[in-house]
Amino acid sequence: MHADRLNLHGMKAIYLFEMARFRRTLWQSLATPVITTALYFVVFGSAIGGRIGEIDGVSYAAFIVPGLIMLTVLTESLNNASFGIHMPKFTGTIYELLSAPISPLETVAAFVGAAATKSVILGLVILATASLFIPLQVLHPLWMASYLVLVALSFSLAGFIIGVWARGFEDLQFVPMLVITPLSFLGGAFYSIRMLPEPFQMASLFNPVMYVISGFRWSFYGTGDVPIAASIAGLLVFLALSSTMVWWIFRTGYRLKS
Repeated sequence: MHADRLNLHGMKAIYLFEMARFRRTLWQSLATPVITTALYFVVFGSAIGGRIGEIDGVSYAAFIVPGLIMLTVLTESLNNASFGIHMPKFTGTIYELLSAPISPLETVAAFVGAAATKSVILGLVILATASLFIPLQVLHPLWMASYLVLVALSFSLAGFIIGVWARGFEDLQFVPMLVITPLSFLGGAFYSIRMLPEPFQMASLFNPVMYVISGFRWSFYGTGDVPIAASIAGLLVFLALSSTMVWWIFRTGYRLKS
């Protein structure tokens, strides 16, 4: 392989291996978000939505759709990427991967690409499920698709870091369950932060997940809790930090070679 060429065969092998694992549990992987989304609409959309009315001119049932999608995409991106790289560490095959003629960039691209693909598929499944319950209008479809992919890639990179850091399967759930999930629920997934008292509105501005959800909601309805420029900037900063951390991991061999 020439140094200036990508090892496409190696990347394809890793990518297809990860996607094959997804296909083996396809029914469970797709059924779970569909059922969960339906339950959210029954509980939040019907029972609570009738009392809340509209938010920013959008019905409550439609308002929570971007939040529901982001909840799944964030969580699944972290879980898929962390599990994908942690399994080779757990089985010991990570050393074969590190000694193979494939660069760190190609390795990360394959693992993260597969994890992001799974998350995007699940996000689109939730979007399709939601459209069965309520009429949806996406004002900026190209932005919605691009933003969805960018979020999936960013958090898949973060999941890759978690998978390398984790010493056991218990650690894989630590960050998603104790950090990301609470931040997601407190980040305006089911409400606008403008509905909160002033001190809590200010506190929400320090929640990075709020910027992610707000930017995605803007692609649907042209409105968000913060300006779209702030959402883009926040997401790009997170992507840059995650990329730098992954570079440092391969540079130092942190928990990869020991």
